Amino acid sequence: DLPPSAKLVAKGLDYNDTLTQSELAEETLLPPRTVRYALSRLEEEGVVDSRFSFTDARKRLYSLGI
Repeated sequence: DLPPSAKLVAKGLDYNDTLTQSELAEETLLPPRTVRYALSRLEEEGVVDSRFSFTDARKRLYSLGI
């Protein structure tokens, strides 16, 4: 089962189409480390898709994959 932080991150992505990790931290008011862990769990479950940003290749964009 997913931790509450992962569910909150998924809900943040549900309200917004695509967000970076830092934008998700701002949106959910969670620490960046917690968001990073939540995103990794969501990616393992196949709930979230990630891709590189076209404007800044250092950033990844996350969106719901379901």
